[in-house]
Amino acid sequence: MPMKKSNKLTLYIVVAMVAGAILGYFIHENYEAATIEVFSKNIKLLTTIFLRLVQMIIAPLVFSTLVVGIAKLGDLKTVGRVGGKALLWFVTASLVSLLIGLVLVNIFKPGEGIALSNADMSGAKDVMGKSQAFSLLNFVEHVFPKSMFESMANNEILQIVIFSIFFGVAAAAMGDHAKGLIKALDTFSHIILKMVGYVMNFAPLGVFGAIAAVIATKGLAVFIFYGKYLLYFLIGIGTLWIFLLAVGVLVLKKRLPSLVKHITSPLVIAFSTTSSEAVFPKLTEELERFGCKDKIVSFILPLGYSFNLDGSMMYMTFASMAIAQAYGIHLDIGTQLTMLIVLMLTSKGIAGVPRASLVVVTATCAMFHIPPEGIALILPIDHFCDMFRTATNVLGNSLATTVVSKWEGALEHPSQA
Repeated sequence: MPMKKSNKLTLYIVVAMVAGAILGYFIHENYEAATIEVFSKNIKLLTTIFLRLVQMIIAPLVFSTLVVGIAKLGDLKTVGRVGGKALLWFVTASLVSLLIGLVLVNIFKPGEGIALSNADMSGAKDVMGKSQAFSLLNFVEHVFPKSMFESMANNEILQIVIFSIFFGVAAAAMGDHAKGLIKALDTFSHIILKMVGYVMNFAPLGVFGAIAAVIATKGLAVFIFYGKYLLYFLIGIGTLWIFLLAVGVLVLKKRLPSLVKHITSPLVIAFSTTSSEAVFPKLTEELERFGCKDKIVSFILPLGYSFNLDGSMMYMTFASMAIAQAYGIHLDIGTQLTMLIVLMLTSKGIAGVPRASLVVVTATCAMFHIPPEGIALILPIDHFCDMFRTATNVLGNSLATTVVSKWEGALEHPSQA
């Protein structure tokens, strides 16, 4: 029996990961720093090409699918009901994720094992530069668009979501008058989804470049050096996965294994490229194939990408507290819970971009008088943590979409496609 196309892609991606690791290790062991830097810069171009191709289709896909999704939901009452259920899931999942990170970081105290002298300040400056302007004004500007075209040009998912919701609600309110446009947008979204298939063929190249670059630069020693920090973080991620899958079993029952099978390929791509954005189009396709109604998927998935990043949430409390521990700063429970609320709010709007959570961690540290340059301590291991938290974000959003579909009675049996 011939292998299915999606399984073939997953196999190619895994092969690319292994090949990238082998090549990266060979370069790291046999060449000096200057050569390694040039190699990493050049091999990363493969990842850049793949990510740029994906980013090219994100904005039109989010806009067209969300508008069509809302218009198809029909009346505003349905939009409000489905949105309310999604929000209930997002808030609960976010709080649980933040709490898991907070509890584990207090039990394991990973920061106490990080030597301050290991800080590599060059990488920290880049992230700190991005986070300096993080304020309430900046947050509001990040959420509400002043120009739809500017938002699309910058791939600001949250701004596109806001515009699309207004547009979709207005289209739904106009009823039959808007039907022609909605039909055209529906066709447009299917064309974009067809493009997704072509773009995904470049995924193994992107994965190969990303893995080869990071291992060439850091070597395998980075795993040993930060083993403890990574191990404790993985225990947190494991706990979060158990929680999410347990809720999945409660709601989806026997269909959960089938869902996991459908999202395996997006999970592997997200894991290896550390970008949730990279799998947004593929995830849309797979969830519809699993049996979620297209109107629910196109409404909830874009919202989830802005409001429901479970892995990043868990990491934020974990990393912020680890930095505080490394500097010997004691935060009482009240302050820690305040930090949790602040992170809950400030993280809404970090789209599925690699390392976006580091920017939020830096801003939060500054707010609580923890030296923000402390993120330099966790930067060397961050790429590997990012792989796990990105995959977790994808799992969380897949579950949110299917669970709300089930609550709405809109979960069909999968198509044989």
